[in-house]
Amino acid sequence: MAEAATVSQRAKIIARGFVPVSALLISACSTVVPRGPAPPPRPSQAPPPVARPDTGVEAGIPRDTARNRIALLVPLSGTNAGVGKSLANATQLALLDTRSEQIRITNYDTALGATAAAQRAVADGAQLILGPLLAEDVRAVAPIARRAGVPVISFSNDVGVAGDGVYLLGYTPSQSIERVVTYARSRGVTNFGGLVPNALYGSRASTVFLRAVESAGGRVVALQTYDRAPNSIGAAVTRMAKDAPFDGVLIADSAAKAATAVPLLRRASPNTRVIGTELWNSDSGVAARPALNGAWFASVSNTLYRQYAVKYRARFGAAPYRLSSLGYDAVLLAARISRDWRVGARFPEARLRSGEGYAGIDGAFRFGRDGVAERALDVQEIRGGSSVVVSPAPASFGR
Repeated sequence: MAEAATVSQRAKIIARGFVPVSALLISACSTVVPRGPAPPPRPSQAPPPVARPDTGVEAGIPRDTARNRIALLVPLSGTNAGVGKSLANATQLALLDTRSEQIRITNYDTALGATAAAQRAVADGAQLILGPLLAEDVRAVAPIARRAGVPVISFSNDVGVAGDGVYLLGYTPSQSIERVVTYARSRGVTNFGGLVPNALYGSRASTVFLRAVESAGGRVVALQTYDRAPNSIGAAVTRMAKDAPFDGVLIADSAAKAATAVPLLRRASPNTRVIGTELWNSDSGVAARPALNGAWFASVSNTLYRQYAVKYRARFGAAPYRLSSLGYDAVLLAARISRDWRVGARFPEARLRSGEGYAGIDGAFRFGRDGVAERALDVQEIRGGSSVVVSPAPASFGR
């Protein structure tokens, strides 16, 4: 376990509106514009013990009587240590930037066992858990946190683990696909094709894709799956060719995988508009892939993330993982709510379900009744080696 740094000054209050670019990294998360057994005998030579108040914590870290305790559960060792440490660094940076004097964050390594990490966090007096990252770890942590009355704000994107005290901050493919399909339809795309991996992500993506196209008034004329064998995606494109041409084709995979499929796709349907998902936004080199020139994808905004990344690199000497902004925004959210969170009291979970929502590095978000973060997303187009926003994220949520 490791303690994240805090400072003693109170965060500036921003009551309404998005956080200005110049102030985001020194301000707390803002509300979006509406419409939020006795002890063992002591040795005779020892002095009498000093009387201390009952902290309610019998093991682990002593209770901090001035700040509320938050646990960060992420992998700090093993395969996913890189992203876990980046998330931990991001939470530290957010504490410093918000100058929150009311919260204290302790890190727990889920790579050593998510169940044990959650048990230690609860025993140490945590009233809010940030993380875990992986869906299987969320499933292990949730019942422990639930019994203790501790809400969980997870960084997973698996909507299957959300609800009943678990809130999902991760980027979900469903919202990305719905947003980009709606945009594509507004630009005249009517006949859609889809290429999806034969896995859980692909299964969920295809379900959302079919629903989104129908809702937008388009038609899905071909939908093919592929596995991870080297030539599988090429074979899927060949099977799709009989239904060509398409106005647009969704490739629900990484930018790298999509780039291998596009040249084959162009042979069957030269003028097809390629459409991607939120996965592309995690690839810093996505715009440098010539095959993807002209492609559209929807994701959280990168405008404030770029500022955050510069500050992160200056402090930690390395570039952050794209997902690390989830850790930063989780702390912004906690800092915002902590103003009304009495030390020692349960975390005011109802505040997480504010209809107005909150704003952070990744833009506006709010938790729905299902516990999943609804996000305002940009649509970007890859154009000449850069990503250009062609449809900015909405400034507020509809009712």
